[in-house]
Amino acid sequence: MFTSKEEKRVAEEISNSSNTIGKGTFMEGNVETYGNIRIEGKVTGNVKSKSKVALGPGSLVTGNIMSQNADIEGEVKGKLEIAELLVLKATAIINGDIYTGKLVVEPGAIFNGVCKMGATVKEIKIVENGAVSRSIPAQEAKSV
Repeated sequence: MFTSKEEKRVAEEISNSSNTIGKGTFMEGNVETYGNIRIEGKVTGNVKSKSKVALGPGSLVTGNIMSQNADIEGEVKGKLEIAELLVLKATAIINGDIYTGKLVVEPGAIFNGVCKMGATVKEIKIVENGAVSRSIPAQEAKSV
């Protein structure tokens, strides 16, 4: 639980932030954010979000994705750990295992791997300046 109203307000602002990796952009390294992230380009590395990860058509993530929710239209070569809802759009290509609370698969999506639904996904921890920050459990994150 938050210790003050100020911390709660800051947490709300952080979780409402949005990030974009644009089309034609190639990024190598891990991405960690409290807010939403949309990837239109290519990322080689792991992606973590306390909120939502969205991959546009033609995007590619070579690495693991861990988030609260995710919408995938592009390609993922790695493990997906989604705490709540994972949506695989018709253009999605997944080569890796999926661990999620709920899964929606549109006709045309390609998935090669093992899927476990309803499983409890481990808590998402974001690292700030080399130190692990306080994690927000899934139940608390919904109220933020």
